Amino acid sequence: MEVREFIRKEVEDWEDEVVGRARFKAFSGQRSDWEPTYRFWNHLLLSIARHFHLLIISPSQVKNNWFNRNGLTPLCLDQVLLEMYNEGEIVRCSDLMDPRSGRMSLLLRKFSNLMLRPTPSLQTLLQDRLILTPLLKDKAVEVVNFLSESHWTSSCIVTMKKFHDICGGPEEASAVLSHLSETGKARYLSIHKKDFVEGVKVSLSSAPVSNISSLDCDVLHLVWTTERLQQQLDVIDRRCEMSRKTALAFLHSGNKKVALRHARELKLANESREKCASFLNRVEEVLSIIANAESTKKVSEAIQIGAKAMKENKISVEEVEFCLQELEESIEAQKQVDKALESTPSYTDVEDEDIEEEFKKLELEVGSGNLQVPISQTGVDSTLGEVEALESPESLSDALSNLKLSDNSTRESASKSPMLAMRQNKLKNLVLEAT
Repeated sequence: MEVREFIRKEVEDWEDEVVGRARFKAFSGQRSDWEPTYRFWNHLLLSIARHFHLLIISPSQVKNNWFNRNGLTPLCLDQVLLEMYNEGEIVRCSDLMDPRSGRMSLLLRKFSNLMLRPTPSLQTLLQDRLILTPLLKDKAVEVVNFLSESHWTSSCIVTMKKFHDICGGPEEASAVLSHLSETGKARYLSIHKKDFVEGVKVSLSSAPVSNISSLDCDVLHLVWTTERLQQQLDVIDRRCEMSRKTALAFLHSGNKKVALRHARELKLANESREKCASFLNRVEEVLSIIANAESTKKVSEAIQIGAKAMKENKISVEEVEFCLQELEESIEAQKQVDKALESTPSYTDVEDEDIEEEFKKLELEVGSGNLQVPISQTGVDSTLGEVEALESPESLSDALSNLKLSDNSTRESASKSPMLAMRQNKLKNLVLEAT
């Protein structure tokens, strides 16, 4: 029912009898004749699967439940599924490679699928469960990202049970593992000790996953042990909570003898929990040491590669240190420039009234508020250039004598252009300081 409601919202004209009759017809003629109808059903199938997080679909359920309109089912749906299979958007569950069969078997199966991909009959296709390839790829990326959030190494090992929980079930996990194994991003591993333990090694980087080693098997056993201990801790916690509530209930009812018995059970459970928690901490500490050792190994390998490259290119350690020092100085200089730019005030929001106020303060400081220079904008620029070019007091005096001083005209110019007044005042200061 939820799927049908989604379809009605997704397809506005779903209830239209004329349009629906055309969509439910069987395909006939050339592909160009029914291509738009095929794309409609293709898009609708993938939209429903994405919305309800359905990685695997059943053809009978899709045909009889999803797209059933008053007892009518799409006659073209079988052909739609077959075309999606031919285009690689659908694979059968039976077509998946079994990661447990070994590396050589996987390679042979992959080669045979590429060279001689079997084309099942329509009846065989409809009887199998189908996996939507676009959603399978998205799910595989989602699983790797989820594992990356809790592991900081280049790869990780999880138990098969944990992998099932992440993928959403055994069937979905089998499809995701098959896809990751086919793309070289994961490997299946198992150990046979007192218990049979299955796990998955997943690459969390862009590089393919490495081969399975004896250390990987030991790590799998440790991870499986931590999960078992955590489950035991959860059981003990529930038992402690139950004993505590029961003891309090009998104590409130006045039955101290029974309450004392449950209090003893609570004490024993707490002692058992402490031992279990201590053991769990030790196992997690061992796993942390292994992860740190792997990280140290990666750093050591990187140092060795760098040393080899320096030797091959005849680069000395002093040259590398000098380059690094120059790089640090350049970065520091750039930071200082950025800091200075950030601290520089912005003048775009300054009002003319603020400039006039500042100009009046400068006039009072200089003490020559009655002296004004009525010159144009171009005259200010040229005069400033001349003042800067003067080197002797005599030339400065000559330049001063050539200036025409007029109080009224300058005030009028300052009121028209506050910025011009500021530049004029700067010119006067330069002249006064020089004289």
